[in-house]
Amino acid sequence: MQRPMRNLVLLCAVFTLMNSCKNISKSTAAISKKDTTTLPSDVMPVLSDFKIMLGDGSKIENLKNLEHKDYFYIENDGEDWVVYKTPNQGITSKNSKNTRTELHEKHMWTPETGRKLSAKLKVQHVSTTGDARVAASYAVVVGQIHSGEGHENEPIKIFYKKFPGHKKGSVYWNYEINTAGDNSERWDYSSAIWGYDMSVIGTASDVYPPEPEDGIELNEEFDYEINVYKGIMYLTFTSANHETKTFVKSLISSDFSTRSKIPQQILTLYAETGQDGVEQEKAYSGELQYFKQGAYNQSNGKKPTSNIVWSTGSETFEGDVAKQYANGDYAEVWFKKATLGSGTPPNID
Repeated sequence: MQRPMRNLVLLCAVFTLMNSCKNISKSTAAISKKDTTTLPSDVMPVLSDFKIMLGDGSKIENLKNLEHKDYFYIENDGEDWVVYKTPNQGITSKNSKNTRTELHEKHMWTPETGRKLSAKLKVQHVSTTGDARVAASYAVVVGQIHSGEGHENEPIKIFYKKFPGHKKGSVYWNYEINTAGDNSERWDYSSAIWGYDMSVIGTASDVYPPEPEDGIELNEEFDYEINVYKGIMYLTFTSANHETKTFVKSLISSDFSTRSKIPQQILTLYAETGQDGVEQEKAYSGELQYFKQGAYNQSNGKKPTSNIVWSTGSETFEGDVAKQYANGDYAEVWFKKATLGSGTPPNID
């Protein structure tokens, strides 16, 4: 009579052990999946030198293992890319009306001490709504230097812009003067890299200039390097199917310190806003700076009548992110590589 009972006990023990093994297997599979998930910090270790603001206004200091399904994540098209995505309207920084999913360098430096940032990227999308007469329409900033002192202006912003209906867009960079006196008089001087500079605009809200012949398409890779060495900024832009472009600009001595030196581009572009200031002689000399990188959306819902240079009148769906994404009212930039370090002597032939 005891044998059947013993068999029953043994059978129960085996059943319990099998269930335990299944649970262990499931647990191990979940851990394995988590361990093999690729995150932005896996693709770009340089993220440890940055903090970030997301398109919903969140500010995050530690980017290790960080991802966000709407703003900051990984896409793979055969290679892993870090995605920066941000709508036309959301919560942003105190000094801007434009949203961003953008890195902010933790370290600060002066033009004299120098610093260098590089990137390999491609722009996937820019807002398809806006006003063609507004220079900032259909554009995103993919890298910049920002001053942390004084007027907190920007010695460089690198833009990508593509008009609706065009296959090719433009890459250009802007220098914002570090204004002497009233900073409301500041302006950006724009230099074309591939395609147009910022001043090429439409003749009506929905009338666009011709497509740039040497422009960059969406999903087309390009590289930039911003190398600040002993107060001088050396810029290099490369792309497989385009001519390499280089620029040199002093950050410690102004090119725009008198009214006679204001470029005609500025007098024309800013005619309606009346921004015609001059720069302090020392430019950005001695001011603390930091790099920013990612997607700083230039499209916004502000009426063009408020500022014909920067108020794009883009669709925002009252800040509804899902509707903005569904209707093309956002910016999206993919980065594959970025480096950050000390400025280096330039390679000038």
